[in-house]
Amino acid sequence: MLYCTPFLLFDGNCAEAMTFYQECLGGELTLTKLGDTPMKDQLPPEKHNRIINAQLKSGAINFSATDWMASPTLEPKQGNTFSIFVVGTVYDELKTIFDKLSEGADKDKRTFIELHDMPFGTYGQFTDKFGVAWIFKGEKNSGNKDS
Repeated sequence: MLYCTPFLLFDGNCAEAMTFYQECLGGELTLTKLGDTPMKDQLPPEKHNRIINAQLKSGAINFSATDWMASPTLEPKQGNTFSIFVVGTVYDELKTIFDKLSEGADKDKRTFIELHDMPFGTYGQFTDKFGVAWIFKGEKNSGNKDS
């Protein structure tokens, strides 16, 4: 089963912003720093205190966020700090939706990341032909020989 949720991108102040939202909305906040994950070796040490994943759940409210990790390749600016986050448990279902939505998307290597296995599961992202940013996360693809 797939579901979508808002996904916010911050530039170093994700923990502060998400803590503020929790104070306003209540609920449970989970913050994970890059330095506390196996992915830390993929990025420079100055990014290790940034939030790689934040999630706020409060009743029917559920949204996620992260600190910007792509700089200086891509800089955050008005319009590119929000994505639709698609989460799924079945790889084939996630891949089907990824392929359909990415039809006509710019395949720029800075903004298009094909679905692939990461330490936390399958991940991919792109900006579609209408300028909407999409991020995908799911279970690892056990049949993927590229991971």
